[in-house]
Amino acid sequence: MIKNWGNTEMRKDVIELFAGVGGFRVGLNDIHRFDEHGIAIENRNWNFVWSNQWEPSTKVQHAFECYKKRFNLHESEDKDNPLYWYNKNISTVPANIIPNHTLLVGGFPCQDYSVARSLSGEKGIEGKKGVLFWDIARILKEKHTPFVLLENVDRLLKSPASQRGRDFGIMLRTFYDLGYNVEWRVINAAEYGCAQKRRRTFIFAWKRNLNYNSISQYTPFQIMYNEGIFARNFPIEQNQINRNKLNKNVDLRKYKDTVEMTENFKSQFYNTGVMIDGVVNTFESIPIIEPFISLREIREEREGLNEYFLTEAQRDKFEDLRDGKKVPRTRPNGETYIYSEGKMEFPDPLDLPGRTMLTSETSVNRSTHVIEDWETGRLRYITPIEAEKLQSFPENWTNTGMPQKRRYFMMGNALVTQIINRLEKTLSDIIENEN
Repeated sequence: MIKNWGNTEMRKDVIELFAGVGGFRVGLNDIHRFDEHGIAIENRNWNFVWSNQWEPSTKVQHAFECYKKRFNLHESEDKDNPLYWYNKNISTVPANIIPNHTLLVGGFPCQDYSVARSLSGEKGIEGKKGVLFWDIARILKEKHTPFVLLENVDRLLKSPASQRGRDFGIMLRTFYDLGYNVEWRVINAAEYGCAQKRRRTFIFAWKRNLNYNSISQYTPFQIMYNEGIFARNFPIEQNQINRNKLNKNVDLRKYKDTVEMTENFKSQFYNTGVMIDGVVNTFESIPIIEPFISLREIREEREGLNEYFLTEAQRDKFEDLRDGKKVPRTRPNGETYIYSEGKMEFPDPLDLPGRTMLTSETSVNRSTHVIEDWETGRLRYITPIEAEKLQSFPENWTNTGMPQKRRYFMMGNALVTQIINRLEKTLSDIIENEN
């Protein structure tokens, strides 16, 4: 592996953090199926040199076991071997044992990123214990990773509610302090040809000493509209700026450090943005919408799906849950208010994309998908295969021995791999240009 890049050839070596069942790897390596042994057939040459998946709340590590099977991983009992650390708490993994890599990818949890305390000058800033973004920063600092691609929920840009934008601002400043420039975009997958209305924040960061940093010769708006990795793959309407949703020239360098930002920072970040040399520009862009994949197109057309049919009682409950309502409620301080929910279509329209899938899929709640069965016309839950299709995974990807309820959970936690697949060619070109 290569650590000091210099003029040495840069390989497409990847590490995948918070790997789940392998969404980034499925997307980058264009995986559509697996062989008779259950091992994924990878159609591109991204070399995943290491990954980490650990679920703290469960004894059985179903996601890791799925990843392990599909990618034929072999663990080690030697703590000095990176293979020992595949299925360990990322906060316990020594950064120096992680293989050198060109690209770090991961869909990390949305948490409170505030800074706990300032350390001595040579150690910099330490974040709150247990916040996984700080483990990403720790690894980037140790490994000098050239490129980073992350995914998170769209509310990250507004977190926390009491100090809007602080958490994302701290993330951006941390990237700046580590030598990176950053671009981000909130992408609704259904607006770009996918089968699910899933809004997620995608973040691309690159070291400022790379060839790719020549992109900074463009203005921030040229990057966001035309030249950046997201503009090139997910086009937006040109020069459509809502002046009420525009934040220009936010200089993160004016803060002494992220400790000061924890106390004082508050800013508005919109769905499209770029940070160059610590200065942020962001605005609300309008996507050039493409035809989506409908629920009808991903629906399984086979017989014998009886186990997914709703009972009469479940149907009645769903009708009630999907109905609009206004309910009086009381806040902890005794203040009363009206909680309202809008009416939702029931069952889910087959000629539209699916709604955002959650980890609670198939439980009786408003967010669960209910569709008409192809054979009988009866109402039913979506199948595990349909859940996988909503996230553009290969059919039966999670059929590795885990309970069926966990299969839905894995897909509710996953990303739409088609988004990553679409970025792959540009990512490949960027890395090859470094050579």
